[in-house]
Amino acid sequence: MHSRSIIAASLLAFSPFTAAAPVNGSTSSSAYTAQATPTANPLAALGLSKTAQVFLSDSRADAINNVLTSNDDFKFSFVDKKKGGPGEGGEVVPANRKTFPALTNSGVGAAVAFLDACGFNTPHVHPRATELAVVVQGSVVTSMFPENGVNLTDGTRREIMTTLNQFDATVFYQGSVHSQFNPNCEPAVFVAAFNSEDFGTGQVAQELFAGSDEELTAAIFGNQISGADVDKLRGQISENVARGVEECLTKCNITKRK
Repeated sequence: MHSRSIIAASLLAFSPFTAAAPVNGSTSSSAYTAQATPTANPLAALGLSKTAQVFLSDSRADAINNVLTSNDDFKFSFVDKKKGGPGEGGEVVPANRKTFPALTNSGVGAAVAFLDACGFNTPHVHPRATELAVVVQGSVVTSMFPENGVNLTDGTRREIMTTLNQFDATVFYQGSVHSQFNPNCEPAVFVAAFNSEDFGTGQVAQELFAGSDEELTAAIFGNQISGADVDKLRGQISENVARGVEECLTKCNITKRK
């Protein structure tokens, strides 16, 4: 009987519903104010990232109440997230569940690509999402090779190319090899929407040559490159794209680098 009393006292001591004892016999509701105060988030104490904390929350409401507690957690600035690289031809800024934890378990993601004059986003794939790309500034030429078996009547691989002007859009299917370049002398910007908050990106040339010298691979096959380096991509991009980049360089008086 004595041990039961000890257990009962311990449970009451740690219960979130335990009210403070009335002061001077008072039964005022102020004695129960502590019940309305949210408890500290135990996941944060474990040193987990916000994304991991959202994953481990019992519900969306719990994630918002305990993890995404600031209104700023629901704001993402693509401009502020720019790092000035990694390539010389522009930059793609992704909003995924790692960079923007509020997207976790939402099933959507996005990216904004900033392409400099003749800038080129090298051939890549998104292993877990389809992309809808919308140009919001300038023009962008796109290239896509959907998959094996998509051929022209002569049996050669079909390359699907589009020239997108402001507010034009195209789709890149999940797993397709695609690329984009700016054919003009002014900067271009496009927004990419994905049906996954973890769409992923794999640069084809970098993955193909992953076993080669890392510095050489990085120098030749950066994610975004300047059109002046087009010769370094010979054999890795289609002739149609290479020709378009060459025309842009001539138009913009940009000298190719050897």
